[in-house]
Amino acid sequence: MRRSVRLFIPVLAISVILTGCSEPAEPDVDPDAPVTITVSNQPPASQAAELEAYLKVIEDFRAEHPNITVKGVETGWDPQTFQAQLAGGQLPNVMVVPFTEPQGLIARGQLADITAELEQVGLKDMLNPSASAVGRDAEGRYFGVPVDAYALGLAYNRDLFEKAGLDPDKPPATWNEVREAAKTISEETGVPGYVQMTSGGQGGWMLTAMTYAAGGTVENDDGSAVTFTDPPGAMQQQLELLHAMRWDDESMGSNFTYDQMGALKEFAAGRVGMVISAPIGYAFTTQLFGMDGKDFGLAPMPQGAEAGGSLSGGALHVVTPGSTPEQRLAAVEFIAFRLEMYLDEDTAVEAAKLAVEAGMPVGLPGLSPLKGDYRDRYLEWVADYVNVPLENFALYDETVNTIPLRPEPPVKAQEVYASLDSVVQAVLTTRDTDIPATLATTKSTIEGLLSR
Repeated sequence: MRRSVRLFIPVLAISVILTGCSEPAEPDVDPDAPVTITVSNQPPASQAAELEAYLKVIEDFRAEHPNITVKGVETGWDPQTFQAQLAGGQLPNVMVVPFTEPQGLIARGQLADITAELEQVGLKDMLNPSASAVGRDAEGRYFGVPVDAYALGLAYNRDLFEKAGLDPDKPPATWNEVREAAKTISEETGVPGYVQMTSGGQGGWMLTAMTYAAGGTVENDDGSAVTFTDPPGAMQQQLELLHAMRWDDESMGSNFTYDQMGALKEFAAGRVGMVISAPIGYAFTTQLFGMDGKDFGLAPMPQGAEAGGSLSGGALHVVTPGSTPEQRLAAVEFIAFRLEMYLDEDTAVEAAKLAVEAGMPVGLPGLSPLKGDYRDRYLEWVADYVNVPLENFALYDETVNTIPLRPEPPVKAQEVYASLDSVVQAVLTTRDTDIPATLATTKSTIEGLLSR
């Protein structure tokens, strides 16, 4: 991978895409041949700072690859329009797919195999196996590169912990401890100790995360069966926990219609003690909602009686099926370009400078797309520009590459999450909800989704 100075932009809101089948790059593809590629997710003109940073990436790439012309487009992943765009050949060459999509797309033969291109640019053997697993098939072939990846954790308000007499350096490690801390915070400060997202598919997303943490699953490996009622009954156990927190402890407040941004807004204002979040929640709460960064703490995902790990998420960069062999190789070159800050100190420092100038966080914990000690070395390079309280993420950072990572449900994850929203809502709004019966009904609904 060749050196250059470029900007790495954290993805704050991911809208994304897919690709389709294509043969690996042919050995005789000329890497210096003139070629034009299109790249998705260009910010609109109304987002001036983001657009400037996006165009800076393209400018720096062009300086290193003068034979490759890159054109940005605003097109991103939209499941409602994807099929028509695919059929009409309207997709950009490089697009971004959320972690919910690739396994289902791979199973349906709708992603391009880019294994050969990754080998040709020297990136394949450098990828973090944990972070890149969602973009590989059972044979180990690569269908995407994780440029933004994370594991969910527990965000907690350190100031509220202190006011409640809790140690902010010892956040809950299990869900039973979450319950105890939530009750204490509610009793001592008068604000909800913990809130659960329930709408926009995010209730099902968080319930899935809790289920994984307690050793359960939602679908089997190929997405052909619903498994959340299978032993050890982790989803039912976690719903019973939420029921007890809501109705017995009264530690969850009175608002049960939260989506992600609504919950984080209340959390940032000091009106919520704890909420499940990815590391990027720090950027949302501090940059959008004015939270003091010193009050934001992030702990590893609390585990259940049978520890299961953490739900991973993020975005994969992929290449679309209408691309020529030359475009495929150029597209992978562009994807690899986004990762070079982990490999070159000058690149890392310049990217950090530009991120700070743009008001973006530098140093947030997360899953490194590259294996080994690349992230630790990167943090050493950019130490003078880190603008987040690393000590507040220490426990999370210690475990993010060791705690087992669980991929999102492989088939129709977003629809599954939306179906599970109603289960969480029922438990939190109706005291006498029959949880096993509600899960059985929802299981039948999701089985219908998976069969279509």
